[in-house]
Amino acid sequence: MAEEQSSGIARSAGIIALGNVASRLLGVVRVTIIAHYFGASGLVSAFEAAARVPMMIYDLLVSGMLSAALVPVLSTYVDRRDELWRLASIMFTLIALLMGVLVIVLEALAPAVAWVMVGGFSPALLAVTVRLIRIILPATLLFGLSGVATGVLYSLKRFTYPAFGAAVYNLGIIMAAPLLAGQWDIYSLGAGVLAGSLFQLLIQLPDLELKALRPRLDLRHPGLRRIVKLYLPIAAGLVISQAQIIIDRRLASGTGEQSIAWMANATQLIQFPHGLISVAISLAVLPSLSRFSAAQDWAAYRRTLSAGLRMVITLIVPAIVGLYILGKPLVRLIFEHGRFTAYDTHWVTVALFGYLIGLFFASIDWPLNYAFYAQQDTLTPAVVGLWSVFVYLAVALGLVGRMGMLGLVLADSAKHASHAAIMWLLLRRRVGGLEEHVAGTLARAAGASIVMGAAVWFSWRWLAGILPAGALAGRVLHVAVPAALGAGVYLASALLLGMQDLAALWQAVRRRLTARGEAR
Repeated sequence: MAEEQSSGIARSAGIIALGNVASRLLGVVRVTIIAHYFGASGLVSAFEAAARVPMMIYDLLVSGMLSAALVPVLSTYVDRRDELWRLASIMFTLIALLMGVLVIVLEALAPAVAWVMVGGFSPALLAVTVRLIRIILPATLLFGLSGVATGVLYSLKRFTYPAFGAAVYNLGIIMAAPLLAGQWDIYSLGAGVLAGSLFQLLIQLPDLELKALRPRLDLRHPGLRRIVKLYLPIAAGLVISQAQIIIDRRLASGTGEQSIAWMANATQLIQFPHGLISVAISLAVLPSLSRFSAAQDWAAYRRTLSAGLRMVITLIVPAIVGLYILGKPLVRLIFEHGRFTAYDTHWVTVALFGYLIGLFFASIDWPLNYAFYAQQDTLTPAVVGLWSVFVYLAVALGLVGRMGMLGLVLADSAKHASHAAIMWLLLRRRVGGLEEHVAGTLARAAGASIVMGAAVWFSWRWLAGILPAGALAGRVLHVAVPAALGAGVYLASALLLGMQDLAALWQAVRRRLTARGEAR
């Protein structure tokens, strides 16, 4: 049963992970293009701040609802398709109206929004931020509709099109910057956000039953009421977390115009393994956890959750070790060309190392949060989230004066660590001891990662003496060869140590490749 559970999660997570791979790879291309044309300048910091505005609204009104309320509630309607599409129609209509009003209001309030977020900027850079906010804001509506589409498709376990939504979003900036940067300068990136948000919505439409969707607004629908009831505690927590983001950006804007750009580049590298591993696995287990919770099948619930946690641990620990060893050459490879300098590489690497401390905790925190969402308990994660924001503020205000940008990065890691620790303790109290092997998986993953880390470090040092310095081919090989060697060493070590979840994932990949080969 446990092996079947792991295999099923692996298949679902594999689809989502494949989309995340495409998204992260295109995301790397996106930030590489931005670095090439604009470096890590104050203009990039202004763009990053402006681009956060629609994403903050989306996170507050849709993203938090997606996993905490929309998917769990819609999953209960999958056997009643007429009601499912009726509720989906209501959600599309409601989000369209709400987002449309917000766009109009915030267009008028753009100067105030910019001042609140990055008031530490110079007046000229603040004016650029205002113009970027006004260009990007209409993407808010498209993000909202895309989020509802994702929730509907995930509830139906149709993962493929939503999984690639973020990937096509990145295409907007990838195309806009080279085409428009010469004429529109940094504002070309704003046009890219608009194009990407449209692409993200359009790619999901083929998998929706559009004929079943109608403009409909029934505020008394019981499904909508359950979604709102589940979402309200999350909304309260998200208001606090979004306030933390605003404070983070405001403090960062006072540590130097480049700080936000450096932090954004480091975050991009952190999000690659986090999205590929933790987010993919958490989304894959959520529908099953929701059904097991509704049926009160707690044994199956624990098996599913523990399988997800073990798989996250199995994959995230070696990713952290690999990023620590290869962090600086990876930053140099991806960013250091065009207007991006060696000085920028140093500070992006510093931020990366600070974020790595919290990556493990952030990764296991996702399935723990989803475990509560599956029980239709959104209050507990929200309360814990409020506490973790206070942890962030305490650490940030204590360190930013002495450490600048790095103090904010370490505060973010402290926030993730506190949240994950409390969620773990609360979940154990609620559902009993999680399925065995979680601690054992962590120990074996750490052991295999130490062996892997040694292989990566020695190969990296050896290649440094024989590869041509400065050449692009040399930079690529200096990262790719140790990374490939490390992946092979970790896989071999993990299998020798009897890590069943990695074996299940490996078998799922082999079956998929075999099936494709036979189809050809």
